[in-house]
Amino acid sequence: MSTTLQLAKRFREVVLDGLWIANTNFKHQLSDVTWEQAITKIGSLNTIAMLTFHIDYYIAGLVHVFEGGDLKIRDKYSFDLPPLESQQQWEDLLNKLWNDAERFATLLEQMPDSKMDEGFVDEKYGTYLRNIDGMIEHCYYHLGQITLIKKLLS
Repeated sequence: MSTTLQLAKRFREVVLDGLWIANTNFKHQLSDVTWEQAITKIGSLNTIAMLTFHIDYYIAGLVHVFEGGDLKIRDKYSFDLPPLESQQQWEDLLNKLWNDAERFATLLEQMPDSKMDEGFVDEKYGTYLRNIDGMIEHCYYHLGQITLIKKLLS
């Protein structure tokens, strides 16, 4: 299996449908979270909604680059979630995450393996491989947080 196909599979595992590493994924963990739970603040922790927005912000930003655009995302904006005021807005955020994640994986599958060694946007960001691996690791990090916050809420 090619490198890009393996990376796409690993990415889908953490966000959409896998059980191999953490025995869960974002879609599974978020499937039963209500809007009220998603916006509930526990101490100084980020909310589930905030972490969901944060992960999608980066996924959507990389999708934009994969599609030939500029890298427009900035860390300082990655938690700028507009207020969620309804179950529908929460579901819209989730659907955006699922759609962006599938788009990310599909675009990744279409890349040649040779792209993985190329520089990603700017030399300071390293290679495509480094950024894609970083995205997968970033997703697992926040998946763990969401799992723990859910336990604290119940």
